Amino acid sequence: MTDALSFLNGVSPAWFLILAGLLAWASPRSELRKALMLLGPIGALCAWFATGETGVYGVIDLGPVVLETFRLDNLSRVWALVFILISFINGVYALHDRNRMTDGAALIYAGSAVGAVFAGDLLTLFFFWELTALASAPLIFAVGTPEAQRAGLRYLAIQVLSGVALLGGATIWASQTGSWAFDVLGTDSWAGIIMLLAIGLKAGFPLLHMWLPDAYPKATGVGSVVLSAFTTKLAIYALARGFAGEEVLITIGLVMAVFPIFFAMTSNDLRQTLAYALINQLGFMVVAVGVGGDLGLNGAAANAFVGVIYMALMFMVLGAVLLRTGTLKVSALGGLYKSMPVTALFAIIGALSVVGAPLFSGFVAKTLILSATHYAHHDWAYTILVYASAGVMELSVLKVVYFTFFGTDRGIRVKEAPQTMHLGMALAAFLCVFLGVNYQALYGILPFDMEYSPYKLSSVFGQVQLLLGGLLVFAAALYFKLFPLKGDRTILDADWLYRRFGDACARWGAAMGQLLFDAIGKGLSAAITRIRGRLFNLFSPAGALSKEFPSGLMALWTAIMLAGVVLVAYFSPS
Repeated sequence: MTDALSFLNGVSPAWFLILAGLLAWASPRSELRKALMLLGPIGALCAWFATGETGVYGVIDLGPVVLETFRLDNLSRVWALVFILISFINGVYALHDRNRMTDGAALIYAGSAVGAVFAGDLLTLFFFWELTALASAPLIFAVGTPEAQRAGLRYLAIQVLSGVALLGGATIWASQTGSWAFDVLGTDSWAGIIMLLAIGLKAGFPLLHMWLPDAYPKATGVGSVVLSAFTTKLAIYALARGFAGEEVLITIGLVMAVFPIFFAMTSNDLRQTLAYALINQLGFMVVAVGVGGDLGLNGAAANAFVGVIYMALMFMVLGAVLLRTGTLKVSALGGLYKSMPVTALFAIIGALSVVGAPLFSGFVAKTLILSATHYAHHDWAYTILVYASAGVMELSVLKVVYFTFFGTDRGIRVKEAPQTMHLGMALAAFLCVFLGVNYQALYGILPFDMEYSPYKLSSVFGQVQLLLGGLLVFAAALYFKLFPLKGDRTILDADWLYRRFGDACARWGAAMGQLLFDAIGKGLSAAITRIRGRLFNLFSPAGALSKEFPSGLMALWTAIMLAGVVLVAYFSPS
């Protein structure tokens, strides 16, 4: 196959996706757009296969700066492959949709993510980094509601800010090192710290994550699938490339793995619940990058690969539910397995993959991270990750699946999801099971060679115990009517801290501004009074001028005199 595609050797797969996206955006015919949504990823996959040898391609020499637009190595190959695969799966899933904006944006978004993964220098990375922001925002704007417009603007502003910070850190880095190469960056300099924060903004670091549970529920049904796949996983790749082994990431990842559990349990929106579950999964990957080493980076890559697929499957399920019922509120759904049994089956497969049940893809990937943490003697981190695994079970399996399909029957009777949606879900579900059973297929594409068997008796037994324990806790919460919480509620996430800080700054600024205004105002008033008094004395010693001249004319005269003084002072030699 590689020989037949040799003419594509050295051609970046990103260009196939971006070109297909531009053509889809320009085409008024939905049939052509849908063909492009399939042909673009197929062309990208052919280019991925054709370039078999690792190396740097697509070099652009600009004199002082050399751009490497296509660097293929064992790390970038993994992320590029899963980005291309999910782009194709989404193309199948979205065949029912007729939105030109989302069709084009999804392809350009995927292409820019692939381009960023293949970037060999920081300038090329910045270009594709910002392109992911510009291409993904229309997936939220396309909904057209005021809430979606506000969420889209916020999402766009934060993503662009991430790129600006990345460029700022890269510029300082290049001035200090003389190189724009995108390799190990570290946190030994301010440049590295700035770039880490820029990447963390895209990865959903704690206190920088608020855009994620805000934007994902506001996107279109197709848009939320695509959003879940690229932005955050691209950030994990950047961390693995530039900050592997930085122990600060272990602490950050642990916080990410734990805190979303509490927010997701109180949310009444199922896509927001999944968004918090996604942050939990990202926390595992960040911990793996912080642990570093071959096993740690393999764990991060494996979880990114399978995570793109099973989270996309979960968002596909919710997209189908939204299409048929018009709502994703926990308090409004229940008993949908009677109307949508096939979609319910795919939901169960996706959820079992998310929680890492044996024989599913999440298990063979998550055990790599737990093993890497254990072998590196981070026992406290290992314990917290085990707790986080139990928590995400309640989010993904028991809350999303149970309350949507098997909870209290609300009497909702709708049609099953369109067959094209089922086909897209089936492709993702197949990979969830296939990679869980044939785990060597997954391990064979990871960056580093290793001998590892996930199906040890202790690992399987421990994971089953964990799942049964989570099930028991959930059942107890249902029995005592502690779950679910009824109706919508405001979730006081980290936004509350920013609002409080902003309000305090606003009050402080207003007070200081008032004091300054009062001081300046009183001084200026006294000065004008003195000047006008002198003018009165100059032109009318008896004071008759104030009675004979209109007050408006006096104000004009005073302004002219003041302007003259300012001009003389400004143009006088220093």
